[in-house]
Amino acid sequence: MIGRGGTWRAARFDSLAALPPAADALFADPSIGNLFSTRDWYRCVIATALPASSHPSFILCQQDGQPRALFPLETHNDGTWQSLTTPYTCLYQPLIARDATAATIRLIGRTFARFCRARASVRIEALDPGWPGLQPMLDGISSMGLVLLRFDHFGNWHEPVTAGSWDTYLRSRDGALRETVRRKLGKALRDKTIRFDLICGGAELETGIAAFEDVYARSWKEPEPFPDFNASFMHAAAAMGILRLGVLRQAETPIAVQYWVVTGNDTTGKTGSVLKLAHDEAFKPISPGTVLTALMIRSLLEKDCVTELDFGRGDDPYKRQWVGRRRQRIGLIIANPLRPAGLHLILTHLAGRARQKLRAA
Repeated sequence: MIGRGGTWRAARFDSLAALPPAADALFADPSIGNLFSTRDWYRCVIATALPASSHPSFILCQQDGQPRALFPLETHNDGTWQSLTTPYTCLYQPLIARDATAATIRLIGRTFARFCRARASVRIEALDPGWPGLQPMLDGISSMGLVLLRFDHFGNWHEPVTAGSWDTYLRSRDGALRETVRRKLGKALRDKTIRFDLICGGAELETGIAAFEDVYARSWKEPEPFPDFNASFMHAAAAMGILRLGVLRQAETPIAVQYWVVTGNDTTGKTGSVLKLAHDEAFKPISPGTVLTALMIRSLLEKDCVTELDFGRGDDPYKRQWVGRRRQRIGLIIANPLRPAGLHLILTHLAGRARQKLRAA
C-alpha cells in the first residue's frame, strides 16, 4: 500500500524467534509499559497457554521496511483468527511504535485491515476503550470496508492509592472491611504459628511456587485451563524483578497464596496487579484470604510505593471491597461483509442489539 505516509506492508510471522530484530523495540518494558505487551508475557503464553488446536501468528506492519506495529494473533485449526489473548490476559493492545502519531496509527489500521480482508472475521479481546490510539486504528480499519462489531468483554476493578500509607488506604475502605481486617490481621500477627512469606525470586521461588500449586489444588477454584502457565509466568516475572508472591502459612502448612506483579516506575507511578489468588477453605475461621490480601497490599504500599492497585479480570464481588473503581474492557469483531460468514456475523450482531433495545424499551 503506497500513499503519502510511504509504503506500507503487512507480513506474517509464526513465532517470536522469526520476527526481525528491529521488531524488538515494539515490545513493552514492564518498567514503563503494559505487562501484557512484553516479550516475556507472550513467550509464556505461547509455551504454556495455547490450546493444542491453535498456534501464534504475528502480523508486522512496516512503513518503508521499518517495523511500526505488531499484532499478536492466534490462528485456530478451524480457520478462525483472534488476538493472542488468554484467560490470564487483562489488557491487549497492538504493539505500536512509541513515536506513532494518530495519523500513523490510522495507516497502521489500514495496513492491518488488508490482512483482515482475506478472512470472514478477526476477533480482538481485552481492549481498553480509553486507549488514545484505539479510535485512529479503528478509523483506519473501517476505511477499508470492514465492519467493526463492539462487545463488552469483562470488568476490571482498580483504584489509585497513596503510596507509602497503609493507614490512609485502610481508612478509605468500607467500615465492615476495616473492622474485619483489624480483628483478623491483628489476631494473625499475634499467632506465633502463622507466618507470612513474601517471595520475589531467588532460592525461595521454587518453594513458593510449590506452595501456590498446593493451596490452589485445595481451594474452591476450578482447575486451571492451562496448569503450567502460573509457574512459568512466576519464573519470568521473578527474572524481570516484578514478582511479589505471598504465602500465608499456619504451622508450616500453606493456607493462602497470591501472586502480584509491580509495574511502572517512580516517575510515572507504579501499579500492583494481582494475577491469581487462592486459599484453603478448611482454615476459614482465620480468614486466610482476607489476611493475606491485607498483608500484600500493606507491603505493596509501604515497600513498593505503588500508586494504583489492580484486581485484574472480572467482577468478583470481593474486589469492590478492596478497590472502588471499575473500568470496562471491550472486544471487537472485525467482520468482512463481502464474505458469507462475515455477513452472517454482522446480521447476527445487529439482531442481538435490536433485541436488547426492545427489552430495554
